Amino acid sequence: MSWKKVKLGELCLIEKGNTGIQKAIIGDFPLVVTSEERKSHNEFQFDDEAVIIPLVSSTGHGHKSLKRIHFQTGKFAVGSILCAVIPKDKTILNAEYLYRYLDLNREDELVSRMKGMANVSLPIKEIAKIEIPLPPIEEQRKFVEAYAELECNNEDLSTELTHQLTLVKKLRQQLLQDAVQGKLVEQNPKDEPASELLKKIKAEKEKLIAENLPAGKAGKLKKEKELPPIKPEEIPFEIPENWVWCRLGEIIQYTENLDIQKHLSPETIINYIDIDAIDNKNQVIREVKQKTVGELSTRARRVLKKGYIMYSTVRPYLKNIATIDIELENFIGSTGFNVFKTILVDSNYVFNFLLTPKLNDYFKEMMVGFNSPSITNEQFEQTLFPLPPLEEQNRIVQKLDELMQYCNELEASIKQSESQNEKLLQQVLREALSQPLPMESNAYQS
Repeated sequence: MSWKKVKLGELCLIEKGNTGIQKAIIGDFPLVVTSEERKSHNEFQFDDEAVIIPLVSSTGHGHKSLKRIHFQTGKFAVGSILCAVIPKDKTILNAEYLYRYLDLNREDELVSRMKGMANVSLPIKEIAKIEIPLPPIEEQRKFVEAYAELECNNEDLSTELTHQLTLVKKLRQQLLQDAVQGKLVEQNPKDEPASELLKKIKAEKEKLIAENLPAGKAGKLKKEKELPPIKPEEIPFEIPENWVWCRLGEIIQYTENLDIQKHLSPETIINYIDIDAIDNKNQVIREVKQKTVGELSTRARRVLKKGYIMYSTVRPYLKNIATIDIELENFIGSTGFNVFKTILVDSNYVFNFLLTPKLNDYFKEMMVGFNSPSITNEQFEQTLFPLPPLEEQNRIVQKLDELMQYCNELEASIKQSESQNEKLLQQVLREALSQPLPMESNAYQS
């Protein structure tokens, strides 16, 4: 018996599901729905082997797409927005072979047949028109077995690649931690000690505060509270001799707060950044929303300035951190951010310090509040900060940039391997399905 092309309507029973997904009653039988996980129902509609195909677009209004189809055996129910495709004669068509074929060719055979401009759907009569390559039943079974073996090998490789990505992530975290513990670059005895730098920082900060007094006017900086001395038992790890421990509040200066409802008209356009507007993988501002003062809540009051760092202090946005690289009129951020500049300290070094895993763990433990747990300003300011000499800060930042770029290249290479691995698997399987072969062929063996 040779290969041939046959329409699904001739080979299969195609029946729409009869269970309303929202009305399903939890029971003993799998309920196949559009998501990958099965729900359950107290009644079954089929007792067979079937391919289950959604009849509606996965991405909703106006888009043609199917994220997945399903293979189901035994007694099961099917949601009313899906249909079951069941071979009439299992000595002619293997249900799992059919599933593999349709899954491999989902875009060409199923998505391309979807109809409608707004409510996009896949008519059952269109499914019936699909022509599939029909080899002898033994060849179908060989293909299913070979597919399972290839898929298993592919999963093993994918697991290894995922493990490699995890290792790169851990490497990034270790590099950040080594950087703030003085382990990333060598110390230079010619560098001015950090203790001298700290004296200059304190003098500069006093000067900045004095220049902004008297306080009380809108937008003016206020004199800060004295920070407590550091106790030996607070120190979390050792640092080099020419470094010094200080508190974060000693080396930063907050931006001003502006009560926009009080000082600006309700119609004034504000360039606003909320705490979810930061890309926390790349640490950049993802979007700036334009809103009127009347549309914004009292949370909108942090004045944003180019060169300042914005750092979210609210769970789960701890790593929502970015350096402001643009300058806009009426540029305001949420009070969910601490917005500050560094004083005589490399801002990139401070930026990287805020990304260290130990600091993130510490902040998570310190968070207070029930609905929106967060770090208080006092906790943020009192955070211990390992201060290196300025020259070493610059060397650390430069070295980190080089190593993080190396990590980027590693990740890109691993992700490319993942993509190539998946494409190769798909291509091998498609070629196997497109070439009629004699029964004794080993073409499906891996």
